[in-house]
Amino acid sequence: MTEFSSQAQTMSLIAFIAVVTVTLLLCVMTGPDDEDLSEYYTGYRSLSPVQSGLAIAGDYISAGTVLGTIGIIALLGFDGVTLALSTVLSLVLMMFLLAEPLRNAGRFTLGDVFTRRAAGPAVRITTTAVTLTALLPLVIFQLAGAGDLLAVVLGFHSDGFKSGAIVSLGLLMIVYAAIGGMKGTAFIQIVKTVVLLSAATAIAVLVLNRFDFSLPVLLDTAQRGSGAGDAYLASGLQFAGDDLDMIGTQLTIVLGAAVLPHITMRMFSSRSAAAVRRSMSWAVSTVVVTCLLLTVIGFGAAAIVGHKGLVAGDPQGQTAFLMVTQAVLGTDPDTIETLLFTAVATAIFLTLLASVAGITLACANTLAHDLIAHGLRRAAPKHSTETAIARAAAAGVGLLAIAFAAAARDLNLQALLTLSFCVGASAIAPALVYSLFWRRYTRTGLLATLIVGTAASLILMAGSNLMSGSPQSVFPDHDFNWFPFTTSGIVSVPLGFLAGWLATVLHDRGAADQRRRYEEVEPIFLAGTPTGADGTRS
Repeated sequence: MTEFSSQAQTMSLIAFIAVVTVTLLLCVMTGPDDEDLSEYYTGYRSLSPVQSGLAIAGDYISAGTVLGTIGIIALLGFDGVTLALSTVLSLVLMMFLLAEPLRNAGRFTLGDVFTRRAAGPAVRITTTAVTLTALLPLVIFQLAGAGDLLAVVLGFHSDGFKSGAIVSLGLLMIVYAAIGGMKGTAFIQIVKTVVLLSAATAIAVLVLNRFDFSLPVLLDTAQRGSGAGDAYLASGLQFAGDDLDMIGTQLTIVLGAAVLPHITMRMFSSRSAAAVRRSMSWAVSTVVVTCLLLTVIGFGAAAIVGHKGLVAGDPQGQTAFLMVTQAVLGTDPDTIETLLFTAVATAIFLTLLASVAGITLACANTLAHDLIAHGLRRAAPKHSTETAIARAAAAGVGLLAIAFAAAARDLNLQALLTLSFCVGASAIAPALVYSLFWRRYTRTGLLATLIVGTAASLILMAGSNLMSGSPQSVFPDHDFNWFPFTTSGIVSVPLGFLAGWLATVLHDRGAADQRRRYEEVEPIFLAGTPTGADGTRS
């Protein structure tokens, strides 16, 4: 990839330092009091619907989403657009089906939602395991790619710099999660969303300006630049014409993306059912606009940079955003253009920081609240003790993620991102749908859904072509590929739903009690009740 100008790299480094300083100050200023558990987990539900919506959108639009969407569209055309549409549809599904019941049923974590239906430490412990299985791969994936990305922007290509970048970003995400809590990380997400939207809008306008704001001309030029001919704007390029694989991937994204725990935890910070509706409206609108901008930028990358240039920069297209930015600004940009490149680089940097901080917070919350406070202990600890545990858990999760990311940074870890979506679609989504809407659903059914859905995802993904058997896999020199699809969703999603249904039907001991329990909480799930300042329901 062509090096960026020294002026742009210097400006980017200064901007990164400024971003770190400002965001750390935000966390300190908005951080919770040690004695107040609800403030750490929900920020006192003090965010307005606009703020909450931008924070949800920020959590949802991860670094993988931004860079991956642009890269896939640039390299694969129509198939990349369908993935972007699936991403939007997932959040729309959350908005209309799950957002209000989730907010009404939950308190701090997914474990709170599930135990409204089926109390007991086993549910809490299993929920923690599923949450970590879904989120740890996601944070490792994003951290592992951070070193290479910052090396491209700043021009430092040594292995030491790349490892140092991973460690530095990881330590920052620990600080954000431990100090800022829900409210602090929310403000970081808000800043990230605004900066990303501004930068993406500017680059999309410049791309369109290259083609006189004519979409047909842009698409025609992108098709020629892609090297794929007519297949670029037709379905099937990504999956070699395998429609079943394409359906499985779309199903996994639609069902899995929006139910990941770092997204659902934002529902619990809304002050009322009406507020969560307005928040989701803002979140969906923001994500729709962002995906439209990323689509334009992706086609612009194919049209302006071309397939060979994109692959030379990164075979997965992860640097396409930066490359098309450089291309539309020119090789010798003036001050304004340098500032615009700096804004794009800062937006990507902020996206990395905010994404991993939100995920780390969700992992820490479930460890502290579900596992330690309510899963392993009979009596709930003091609020100050649980807050301290959550902060220590953020450090533990962060250090573990840093170690794995630094060790695996030279591998293609796309399988980890896919695994997160698979666990969300196969275990969390069925468990939420059954828990919130099926009266007969039992504790045994809930545990079966979570365990079978997660296990199926892990086993099937281990045998997929993302793990071995192809140049783009984690282990390209080995071939233990026995599962014929890219994602596990086509099999593991039905298994997750089936396991919950069978376990409930075949093991119906206590079913009558479960039904009565659901009838008691059904008005809360569907209509909600007033929420006290401490996060409890009246």
